[in-house]
Amino acid sequence: MNARIAAGAAALLLVAVLAGCGSGPTESGSGSSPDPSASAGPEGSESPSPSASPTPTATPIVLPTDCRAILSEDVLAQLDGVPLNDAAFGASGVDDEGTLTCIWADPKADTTRLVTTLSLMNRGPALDMLNALVAEEGFTCFTPDGGTRCEKTWPNEQYPVTDGRTLFWRDDILIDTQYSNLAPEGYTSSIVAHLFD
Repeated sequence: MNARIAAGAAALLLVAVLAGCGSGPTESGSGSSPDPSASAGPEGSESPSPSASPTPTATPIVLPTDCRAILSEDVLAQLDGVPLNDAAFGASGVDDEGTLTCIWADPKADTTRLVTTLSLMNRGPALDMLNALVAEEGFTCFTPDGGTRCEKTWPNEQYPVTDGRTLFWRDDILIDTQYSNLAPEGYTSSIVAHLFD
C-alpha cells in the first residue's frame, strides 16, 4: 500500500512540476555511467519528478535527418565499427512524419544495440508519458539543459549486460533512446547540444 501511495505522490508531483515553469540545472559529465548520455544532474538535483521547459522556442526546431550529424566526434569514435541502420532491422532513417530513427547495431549480435528516435511530441503527451515512466516503471527524472530527462537501467534478462532507456524532452522534441550493452559516453548530451545549442 505504501508503494502505491508513493507512486501516486510521485505522479502528482510530476504533474505539478511539468505544469510549472523554470528550467533545471546544467548537466555535468561523468565517465562511469552506463547510460548512453553518461551524464547526470548535479548532486541532489535528481528527482523522481521531471520538469519541462515552460514554453516552446519562438522558432520551431526542425528534426534532423542524419544520424551521424547529431553526434560529436567523440561519440562517433565510440561507435566506430558499429553498423548504422542496417537493412536487417527494417524501418530506420526518416519516416513520412519526419521522425528520425537511428539503429546502431550489428545484425549478427544477439543483444548489443542502441536505438534512438527523434520525434515531435507536444507538452501534453510528453507529460503523460513521463508521468507513466516515473509512477509505473521507476524512472528517475531531472531537468538539465532547459528540458526534462528521464532514465533507467536494468540487467538484461538473458545476457550479463546492462539495458536501459533515456528520454529527453524539450520544446516539443523527444529524444528517446533504448539500448543494450552499447552506451557511448555523452550520447544523449551530444544530441541535445546539436539540437538546442
